[in-house]
Amino acid sequence: MEAGRLDATPVVGDNENMLLSNDAARGISDGTISLVFRRWQHPDVAAGDTLRTVAGVVAIDSVTAIDPSEISVADATASGAGSPTELLSSLRGSSDQTLYRIAVHWHGPDPRDALSAESTLSHEQVDQIGRRLASLDKRSSHGAWTHATLHQIVVCPGRPARDLAEALGRDKEGLKLDIRKLKNLGLTRSLQVGYQIAPRGAAYLAAIDP
Repeated sequence: MEAGRLDATPVVGDNENMLLSNDAARGISDGTISLVFRRWQHPDVAAGDTLRTVAGVVAIDSVTAIDPSEISVADATASGAGSPTELLSSLRGSSDQTLYRIAVHWHGPDPRDALSAESTLSHEQVDQIGRRLASLDKRSSHGAWTHATLHQIVVCPGRPARDLAEALGRDKEGLKLDIRKLKNLGLTRSLQVGYQIAPRGAAYLAAIDP
């Protein structure tokens, strides 16, 4: 397991500037990790912030600037590392950046999980989802994209974002941000590689295109 790093795979959270690896998130959820460390010019998170991860919602308890020499063996263990040396060697950033010790705990399951599991929708819910998607299309700088993206995920579940972007004529990073919006509505789910339509998304598509 990684040493509680905050600089690996990005995930969706209330504070999207914070990056938490999937392994670290799972360690926080099962109680084996309670500290993470990050080098920053300025802190990207503060006590009281929450972060949605693959393992549920993580809460930030404290953010403290420390000297690398202050890291104890207990700190390293709490971050999932075998030693302070291993912890420091796993971090990105330069040594002239400030090192922060971030205390965390698992706050609870991601509310989007229950939302995405809905397999039966009322007419009102279908209309509400339709309005939300129309709003996303209207605000987009590259035209309507929501329904085309949903249908592409239905046809190609587990397809890497790079391949989905190519099929849709999109850039990968922009598409990933847009799919995140669909996930926030409970319509899609992230896989280890790629995405799949959620039961709620399937119910919506069946309702509008029976």
